[in-house]
Amino acid sequence: MIKNKYCLIYSLMGLLMVFVAMKASAETLEDAWGSAITNNHQLKSAKADTSASEQQLRSAQGQRLPSLNTSSGYTQFNEAQAAKTQFGGQTFQFSTAQAGSVKAQAIASVPIFTSGRISHNIDAAEATLQAVQANEITSVLDIKMRVAEAYIEVLRRESGLQVAQSHVDSLAGHDKEVKNLFDQGIVARNDVLAANVELVNAQQLVVQAKNQLDIAQARYNQLLDRNLADPVKLAYQFPQTPQGVLSDLSSNALKQRPELVGLAQQIESLEQQAQSVKAGLLPQVAVNGGYQYQENRYQAFEGMWMANVGVEWKLFDGSSGHRSDAMTRQAISLKEQRDDLSSMIGLQVRQAWLDIQETQKRITVTKQAIAQADENLKVTADRYQQGLSTNTEVLKAEELRTTTHANFNDATLDAALASLHLRRAVGVL
Repeated sequence: MIKNKYCLIYSLMGLLMVFVAMKASAETLEDAWGSAITNNHQLKSAKADTSASEQQLRSAQGQRLPSLNTSSGYTQFNEAQAAKTQFGGQTFQFSTAQAGSVKAQAIASVPIFTSGRISHNIDAAEATLQAVQANEITSVLDIKMRVAEAYIEVLRRESGLQVAQSHVDSLAGHDKEVKNLFDQGIVARNDVLAANVELVNAQQLVVQAKNQLDIAQARYNQLLDRNLADPVKLAYQFPQTPQGVLSDLSSNALKQRPELVGLAQQIESLEQQAQSVKAGLLPQVAVNGGYQYQENRYQAFEGMWMANVGVEWKLFDGSSGHRSDAMTRQAISLKEQRDDLSSMIGLQVRQAWLDIQETQKRITVTKQAIAQADENLKVTADRYQQGLSTNTEVLKAEELRTTTHANFNDATLDAALASLHLRRAVGVL
């Protein structure tokens, strides 16, 4: 007796260790998000766009720095350059340059006043970078939402398979009981046939549920850039639901959604670009300086240093004004899109919040129905064995039990999905 007692204890400890190991090896949603962010190709593309915008900002900032240009060349004429003059009634000719010569120069130029053209260009590049960074955050949130949906879909298919398998197990037990009663001559053969048909149908549902689970797991692996056939084992845990009243959640969403930030920065970038184009029509002042060398043995100084201040002012340009107006109108278009998106975000928050309220009520109702459906099946099966109910009533009770368990699982996972949708709508996924 004592030996059996210790064997039972060791068996329970072994099962507990296996359960703990299985829980430890199960992938959480946070793990899935980390893997997706690291491996997803769309996110890699978004990061590359951000890096490109950073380089564009540095390019705009570089316009304030000096530019240094060097050039060199050799020129050969068929005749040496010469000049003619008259003196005392006679014509004289003398050379001014040799027929072949080398020319080289190094000129540095620094803009000292551009009427705001460079400043607006830099501001536009900074706004563009912030918009791209917001778009990268949006891409992260989008892929996290897709992963979350695929994650829940796998759990949904797993629970569906479990319910289908429990349906088969229950019908198999009932089928065995019906055959025993038939062998005793208590029930008709029709009951045996009906029970067997229901069992076969239930087995078919298990086959379909396994296929649906395989497809869900393959989609999940695809999002995480894994082999489609890799095994998938997921933990049944999710982030907390955002707390607060609906008005506060909607207000927070308008502050936190990166899509709105991205549109606002795109608008700012277009407005700054329009100002930069307009500033290009105003005076532009630059300081130039450098060294010039002209090979010429007839010249006193072949190499000279030089410096000058240059002013450029476009008094008329038929295209710049239109370019500036086009950018301004593009900014107006984006403002309309931003206002429409703000309204859509409010709708998304409200819909997700209402879905949470609905699913919580469904969980409460279906949880109560599970116990009632289980008890109903037990009572009906007992009555059938006693000849007080029909086989059809037992099968109906089993169908109700299966439906109730499936409804509870769906309500639970729908609640988790609604919570994740609310987090995405608020911008804190």
